[in-house]
Amino acid sequence: MINRVDTVFDEIISCIFNAQERVWVFMMGQKYRIVIAEDHTILREGLRALVSSNPNFEVVGEAEDGREAIRCVEKMKPNLVLMDLSMPRMNGMDAIREIKRQSPETKILVLTVHKTEEYILATFKAGTDGYVLKDATHAELTMAIKNVLNGKHYISPGISDKVLEGYLEGRKTLKARTSWETLTQREREILKLIAEGYKSKEIADYLCISPKTVEKHRANLMEKLDLHNVQALTAFAIQRGLVTKE
Repeated sequence: MINRVDTVFDEIISCIFNAQERVWVFMMGQKYRIVIAEDHTILREGLRALVSSNPNFEVVGEAEDGREAIRCVEKMKPNLVLMDLSMPRMNGMDAIREIKRQSPETKILVLTVHKTEEYILATFKAGTDGYVLKDATHAELTMAIKNVLNGKHYISPGISDKVLEGYLEGRKTLKARTSWETLTQREREILKLIAEGYKSKEIADYLCISPKTVEKHRANLMEKLDLHNVQALTAFAIQRGLVTKE
């Protein structure tokens, strides 16, 4: 059985080496429907203006967090989602998994500040089709959107060397199972909400589960992470990029 990590890395490395060989094919007069998921209003408005300046692209929806992004995809049926990773309530990584589960034909292009190899690999494993840094130029963003819409993977040139280095070194550090990887999807959701300051009842109401179930998940994730208070959980969530330090 082919190792999933190896498969993802092979796809990423292929996209790095073949970046100069891609051809963009767009049907004359066709508009590609795009949803923007970004929690900062000024960035979202700027992205909308940049994307809409291309006659082939149409912004059909916007979202401030992962859950809104999922609902927007269900309603608007876009060709592509521009997805931030660090958003409140539900982050971009979790939203990618759910969108790909519900709508595998929808392309996802991550637009983020995170440059680490671990983030890149985890995002592609979740199902993203491209990875662009927020310091990219308008021209690069447009190129990334076109490549992804044409069924290609895309990685910003600024992080390609980092990924390639990890690939050539055998990715030994990435193959180890971390405490983070032992958390269930629900435990990750609750960890994020705890770090954002929500109480157990508020989390229960938001996730439509009982406060007792929230407390059980909280106890489980504390045990798995060996962290035993809210402050430690919050610091861990910040380190993982689940929340940002104000």
